[in-house]
Amino acid sequence: MQLHPMWDNYPNLQIDLQDVLTTIEKNVQIRDKQVEQNVKALIHAGGKLLRPAYAMLAAQIGPDNNRDRAIAVAAALEVLHMATLIHDDVVDDAPTRRGIETIHSKYGRNYAVYTGDYLFCICFKILSSHADSVSTIEFNSKSIEKILMGELDQMRTRYDLQVTVRQYLSRISGKTAQLFALSTYSGALQSKATRFQTRNAWNVGHYLGMAFQIIDDVLDYTSSNDGLGKPVLNDVKQGVYTLPLIYAMQGNAHLFHPLLEKGLDMTDADLKELLRLITKYNGVDKAFALANKYTKKALKEIKKLPAGEYRDQMYELTASILERDI
Repeated sequence: MQLHPMWDNYPNLQIDLQDVLTTIEKNVQIRDKQVEQNVKALIHAGGKLLRPAYAMLAAQIGPDNNRDRAIAVAAALEVLHMATLIHDDVVDDAPTRRGIETIHSKYGRNYAVYTGDYLFCICFKILSSHADSVSTIEFNSKSIEKILMGELDQMRTRYDLQVTVRQYLSRISGKTAQLFALSTYSGALQSKATRFQTRNAWNVGHYLGMAFQIIDDVLDYTSSNDGLGKPVLNDVKQGVYTLPLIYAMQGNAHLFHPLLEKGLDMTDADLKELLRLITKYNGVDKAFALANKYTKKALKEIKKLPAGEYRDQMYELTASILERDI
């Protein structure tokens, strides 16, 4: 299985992630071969596997480094992530994901929803078969609830021209940061880390997830379609207003509202003007500055963890989040 080239510099982690994908594939066995094929295609679609990578690194925090158990937890987390992506694409009506056609575009919305539901089942199947702690499953269920609340918050604020920075941060805290936090927390928990260490691990994931999502939203305004793997500015047309736009609108709403009110009818010329205004009023720069603050918070939490190669790798990976361009 071909992994993203970023893992070439981490040979041990590369092996772990290969085993994570193998574990997922072994558990994807369903009578409906079309669903099975769709899921396996998503497994090999070139995702970076950041969440399972952080789970594997966090699994080295405590004294009990049970690799098989850590692989299972990491695999379950990636399956959970895949399920949310499929449902996201249905809600957003996104035509592509990671540069390929989405399941709902190819087979219909109903088929995509059931495929996502199937992945939720696989997530808990892997956990129940390998995890030796009911608390892991319990924490997963609570985290899924928070993730879904983040998605509902996003739906509720669609086309809301009065959306605030606080509402945006609350939304991504549930939608994105929760899953990163779950990854680092679950890894630490499986390693029998102390309560203080698992709390540090959770904070690492939370701050990392906040920075990651903000950068992802910045890239929606600064990348080409080919580079990002999904339609640029699709969020804006769908009424999902993210941080660069929210910052730029502060004190300048009257310039943006006539464009945003067009919604799906926005033309290429409208989008070009929107980008010009966001650049003029420093929306991207302000968003990037906030992402930098969250990254620094994550790095500070990492330094509190026990020393080791895993901590050095976690620090290096986290610092690189601000430098990504895809």
